[in-house]
Amino acid sequence: MRELVIRLARWTGLLSPTQYPYPAIDITLPGGRNFHLVGSIHMGTQDMSPLPKQLIRKVAQADALIVEADISGNESPFGEPTPLPSLVERIDEQQYQHIERLCDELGVPMYSLIALPCWQIALMLQATQAQRLGLRGEYGIDFQLLTYAKTHAKRVIELEGAEQQLELLHQLPEGGRSLLDDTLTHWHTNARLLQTMISWWLDSRPSVGIEQLPATFGNVLYDVLMHQRNQRWKRLLENMPAGNYVVAVGALHLYGEGNLPNLLNQKN
Repeated sequence: MRELVIRLARWTGLLSPTQYPYPAIDITLPGGRNFHLVGSIHMGTQDMSPLPKQLIRKVAQADALIVEADISGNESPFGEPTPLPSLVERIDEQQYQHIERLCDELGVPMYSLIALPCWQIALMLQATQAQRLGLRGEYGIDFQLLTYAKTHAKRVIELEGAEQQLELLHQLPEGGRSLLDDTLTHWHTNARLLQTMISWWLDSRPSVGIEQLPATFGNVLYDVLMHQRNQRWKRLLENMPAGNYVVAVGALHLYGEGNLPNLLNQKN
């Protein structure tokens, strides 16, 4: 994760020679395949809407919009939870008390979490934290891009889809205990990271210092949720036909060890 922070600090060099008023980088592959990679934030603030005009033009001129998953629908991706032992039997007492304190702080009923897998508890706590910071799903970058694309009959391509993302979470060891552990450990630093990524869209370019971006993933979790997915997305993008594409992925996929731009630029 230290490498992630270092690459973030080298932001302007990564965007050279073309700079955009939002986190993005252009990649060209042989065979006339041009990708405008956009560092998306899945939840945003009201002043992140509408999208920058330059980005809207990119989508209008693209052959397709490529996203991690089409999140424009209203249906829940989680489905019915699998019966599990109570949360108090699956985590230690200190963590349980930590979650109780967060629930009190966020106004989340503890009883709504105790039967859920650890990864789902982590995601619900993270989403509620983001809402408390003023973020909403309808102002997320990928949601706004999807709305524009569908309004203008632009083709949408999924890198994974919600079902594959859900399957990835189901495959995490111990019901995603590591994701819950990291969420609790890095609770306050995650809030700072969210605010930093918002500033990338509101302030034209990152201005935060390297020391202000501590790690929020452990090494194993980073490999599963970031590096391995980047590898899969690389293979999918390399198999796209000739054309111009806007690719919206989580902003941190553009940086760090094994980041998507570097993988695409590797010579086979």
